Amino acid sequence: MNKKCFRANGKLLLTAEYLVLDHAKAIALPTKLGQTLEVEMLKDQFIIWESFLPQQQKWNSATFKISSQTIEIESEKNEFSLQLQQILQVLLDAKPILFREKGYHFTTHLEFDKNWGLGSSSTLIYNLATWANINPYLLLEKTFGGSGYDIACAGIDQPIFYQRNGIQPKIEVTEFRPNFSDQLFFVYLNQKKNSREAIKHYQQLDARTKQEAITKINRISEEVLSPVLALSEFENLITQHEIILSEVLELPTIKQQLFSDYPKAIKSLGAWGGDFILATGNQEQQSYFIKKGYHTVIPFKEMILL
Repeated sequence: MNKKCFRANGKLLLTAEYLVLDHAKAIALPTKLGQTLEVEMLKDQFIIWESFLPQQQKWNSATFKISSQTIEIESEKNEFSLQLQQILQVLLDAKPILFREKGYHFTTHLEFDKNWGLGSSSTLIYNLATWANINPYLLLEKTFGGSGYDIACAGIDQPIFYQRNGIQPKIEVTEFRPNFSDQLFFVYLNQKKNSREAIKHYQQLDARTKQEAITKINRISEEVLSPVLALSEFENLITQHEIILSEVLELPTIKQQLFSDYPKAIKSLGAWGGDFILATGNQEQQSYFIKKGYHTVIPFKEMILL
């Protein structure tokens, strides 16, 4: 049986959320959980697609017919099949030889909760681009769009310093192993944020304010990576980061909105208002969030690939 297997890491964005779209320097963290892709060749010109969640629960499925120039949906037309059709069409246009006189059975397995915002789309794009042997940033640009930091995390097993630059971004593998990592943890906010809607909102905001913020955020990103950084200094930097982004986005910080009485520091990660936040504190302080109904609390070392 001619089966090929691929895997991609999930992601979290530690600094420069939103501003990374405008070439700010960002620290991005690959996660231990990701997504796999299995590809089995078929004799007929059809594509069978099956997607599974962590407990082998079927998430989505679709069937497509391959013609010489187009990918046609054979199953029900819905958001999933239409999105997949778009991606497969880009692959057909880029590499027609892959689809000549054959078809495929694609199977994906997500390793994390689909609502967590760890990169179900970016891991899919990376895996398909790897299978097709094309530039994953080009595939991203022609489908979902975005800064591409999530694509970089998909294929690198260490924290990275990332700067957008078309389909050839600037990526520097770095270390983020603070001696206070046992005082860092992630909290899921019980709702998934639509990053494409968040980007639309950001793109309508004042350009000058963004540029002024990028200068400040670039400095913070560099300082966060200092190997001699103390916890109190880190907390000060991420609090500054929240204030700067709050002014750019014209939104209150997540601490102001939901956790104003929490005694330590909190930082949004990625699109504001959903997915995960980063918090500082000890194990006892983690219970603050659990008592408020936020039961998914994951220590830094359990979440991040170092």
